Amino acid sequence: MPTPILGTAYWGWKIPAPTAFDLLDALYAAGFREIDTATNYPINKIPEDFRKAEMILSDWINAHGIRDLKITAKVGSINNLRSPEHLLTQSFLLMCLDAYHQMWGANLDTFMVHWDNRDARSEIRDTMEALAYAGEKGWRPGLSGILRPDIYADLNKDFGLDFRIQFKHNILESKYEHYKPFHGAKRFVAYGINAGGAKIGADPRLDFLKPILEKANERKDRPPIEHFFQVGILFAYLHPDMESILIGPSSVEQLEKNLAFFRRLEAFDYTDFFEPQRR
Repeated sequence: MPTPILGTAYWGWKIPAPTAFDLLDALYAAGFREIDTATNYPINKIPEDFRKAEMILSDWINAHGIRDLKITAKVGSINNLRSPEHLLTQSFLLMCLDAYHQMWGANLDTFMVHWDNRDARSEIRDTMEALAYAGEKGWRPGLSGILRPDIYADLNKDFGLDFRIQFKHNILESKYEHYKPFHGAKRFVAYGINAGGAKIGADPRLDFLKPILEKANERKDRPPIEHFFQVGILFAYLHPDMESILIGPSSVEQLEKNLAFFRRLEAFDYTDFFEPQRR
């Protein structure tokens, strides 16, 4: 069953460090361990905040002596200015990998390429060499925001890497088809599940959901679906290739509601709600 990953995109920006600490405390106490971060978080166009989210995470780890997190570290962007600039050479990636290993030790789980806009096979092969090294050392290689997944898939015939793939996936928009060469492996990680903050009743794009909700909630053998965040989680949860789902709560209350819904999905059957790839 897909597991929740706590996202850090707004840490050090819209979510101050004390709140991020509270979120980590609550996540850890609830028995969950997965965290997602990136060198360019928060992407707030303030240069001095570059890498601030991962620094907050590091401070919490060091303060508590934690060794059993599962951190996904996304690398490639060289600033947090929302620009397409990136650096994905083998030497730079290996330098980043070494730095994360030194910083997080056993807490590092996945080393993921972030925002690759290239289509040059030789350059992508160079990147693949670094990901292969990470895989040999026990870290999971990953891809996120890749322009040419077809090239990665073709080159991977020589590497045999088992990629985790992070992609936007919600009931209004999904990039799943973009990663068609990797379909069939339960290694996908959804982000953007709340469709940019869309709300049922306030966004006409969601009007099609009303009859679906009414029909599904006629059943009395399970709690009803009442909020759009639940729809977002459920839509990703039912996808046959989904391994994990990124959540981005801004308060402990929101986090607890998200985790409670994941537990509900373990206890009740909602597979009739809608087809996993409705859109």
